[in-house]
This record gives sequence, C-alpha cells and structure tokens, in this order.
Amino acid sequence: MSTETPTVCPSANHKEAGAVLFAVVGGTPEQPEAVYLDKIEPITEEILEMAGPVDPTEVFRFAAPCSKAKCQHFNDEKSSCQLAAKVVKMTPMVVNKLAPCPIRSTCRWWQQEGVSGCQRCPQVVTLNYAPSEGMRAAATPTTVSA
Repeated sequence: MSTETPTVCPSANHKEAGAVLFAVVGGTPEQPEAVYLDKIEPITEEILEMAGPVDPTEVFRFAAPCSKAKCQHFNDEKSSCQLAAKVVKMTPMVVNKLAPCPIRSTCRWWQQEGVSGCQRCPQVVTLNYAPSEGMRAAATPTTVSA
C-alpha cells in the first residue's frame, strides 16, 4: 500500500474523487483572481451551497488527484498536462510574487511548469463563461499542444 501523496490538478471539478477546496475566485469576470486558502478544506454541502445560484466551479477552485490519461488535457506520451503548458504559453503572467498556496507541493502545474505556472494560476476559473482569448485557446483540448 502506497502512502505517496498524489499529484493534484489545480483545475478540478468538485465532483471528482478526492477533490478538496483550495481557493476562492474573486475579481471580476474579465479579470478573475483566485485567493488561496491557508489550508485545503474538505468539500461539504455547506461549502457548495455558498456558491449560491451559480456552479461551485465558477467561484471556487478545487484540486483533485490528476487523472492523467483519463483527462482530455493530459499528453500520455510526454506525461504532462497540456492545459498547464498552454496556460503558460498563451496567457499573461498575473502575479510576480507567489502567494502561499496549500497545494503547491503536490500541484502538477507547479511540478511541471514551476514559477511560470503559479504566476498565471490566479486567473484560472474552472467554469468561466467569459474567458480571455488566450485562456479559451489554452482550455481547448484540440489547440495545438505546447
């Protein structure tokens, strides 16, 4: 039995097995900004209800174990997350100084893209109805991978 902590996806859905809450999305629809919690929180019905009438992935950021080849963004050949690579390539840096993040040590984006991934992470909203052109292109699995 392995006690290794799994690598987590920072753009997961709250319905995924093992999902936890790690950030709250603030800012505006045009310029979202995730604010990271001091520690991960288990997902409860009370937390999900705080989203109000909108889907929880519009206002919260969830992390869950990376599903690797089961994910449309994972490149099995490269053993990498193409969403992370494309976010780094196609979206602007939104922070210079990294805020403390409760999932950084196990985050696939951090492990794969390092500081560059974290400098773009605050603008990511899992369910975003008004993404920038760069974010839309990065989130589209059929976009030429980085």
